[in-house]
Amino acid sequence: MPIEGPISVNYHLYKPCNYHCQFCFATFTDIEGSLDIAAQHRLLRRLREAGCEKINFAGGEPTLYRGLGELLHAARDLGFVTAIITNGARLAALLDSHSDDIDWVGLSIDSAVEGVQASLGRGRGDHVATSRRLALAVHDAGIKLKLNTVVTARTWQEDMRPLIRDLRPHRWKVFQVLPVGGQNDNKVDSLLISPAQFASFVARHTDLPARLAPVVEDNAAMTGSYAMIDPLGRFFSNVAGHHTYSRPILDVGVATALQESRFMPHRLIRRGGVYSW
Repeated sequence: MPIEGPISVNYHLYKPCNYHCQFCFATFTDIEGSLDIAAQHRLLRRLREAGCEKINFAGGEPTLYRGLGELLHAARDLGFVTAIITNGARLAALLDSHSDDIDWVGLSIDSAVEGVQASLGRGRGDHVATSRRLALAVHDAGIKLKLNTVVTARTWQEDMRPLIRDLRPHRWKVFQVLPVGGQNDNKVDSLLISPAQFASFVARHTDLPARLAPVVEDNAAMTGSYAMIDPLGRFFSNVAGHHTYSRPILDVGVATALQESRFMPHRLIRRGGVYSW
């Protein structure tokens, strides 16, 4: 299936976050500010006109952004499949007000052990319990649930099968922790794992039912395979081992900015990034 345009985009619309995950690759310490709401509406229209089908609102923590509900509604009106990648901060309120505008919720959960999650910087000892409650709310709202798990030196020996069976995600993404220069320097080193350790974690979970089986992305699969937009409305890439940015999409257009970002659509296909969404 040949793809040239940004069929699926991760829009990191908002830099602030309520957590401090040591492995975070999208801290955006190198930029300031974000697009205003009017510019974000224009950006959504440009992306849809360029053939984008699915938009994932990410951050930072996107639910902290007060305009997210408005953008979800606008994206739905434009015909996007909509998704949020969240730690759950203000998700409950968003489900109450905008569940009809959301197709997917991706909850980030890296361990079934509260203490491990807290030690990684995700939550303060209640993240797993909160994720359980939110997963149930997502199911009850008729929204598809995705789980995102980053495997690190503290978790590669863990068995998450009981938790995955309980949460019943429609899709479970499992990532090898990725070092990105300028984003998680001096924080991620102690969390890095070898390919063999990552493979061990994956193998431990292969006997899950097919509908729960992990969708696996090692460091190579994650590199260059995502069409990502930063809070300033620029495509960015991790191909160089650090973030490199295009010129603003609203200035040069989607096609030119995407080309400048070194996005590799064949890698998107190879990692299973196009599916029945």
